[in-house]
Amino acid sequence: MGSITCDLSAFPTVQFFRVEAIVRPWRLPYVINALGDAGIRGMTATPVRGVGMQGGRKERYGGSEFSLTDLVDKTKVEIVVVRDQVDLVARTVATSSHTGEIGDGKIFVHPVADVVRIRTAEVGGVAERMAGGLEDMLNSTPTSAAPSAAGTMDQAARN
Repeated sequence: MGSITCDLSAFPTVQFFRVEAIVRPWRLPYVINALGDAGIRGMTATPVRGVGMQGGRKERYGGSEFSLTDLVDKTKVEIVVVRDQVDLVARTVATSSHTGEIGDGKIFVHPVADVVRIRTAEVGGVAERMAGGLEDMLNSTPTSAAPSAAGTMDQAARN
């Protein structure tokens, strides 16, 4: 899983991408925690139902087998990130959702034209950036103190 790289060459000028993953619902907490540990703070998760088949073999879920015509509960996770974070997000989602069984899911990567933060009307990289996210983690120094609870709440309120 650590060697996953996404081919973004078809979109050389696109700055943002939406990583969309369809995963098992019970793996969602693992995905959220792994993304948080990697510094990815913003995401959307939606319950979905779908069907797929690998090599004619049935998927197992909740002790039952499902065939080509049975819709199975899944969760769609969507994360919009800058180009440099696409591979990290794809690898993190794949690793944290992997069980090795049929039905682990799929990851899709879509170009995004722009990002607008509704509250402030900020656009582009400023709107995509999350306080306490990967950029903050990479730019923090070991000597800097962790923010207080009030500081964390103030930062969250700004986003």
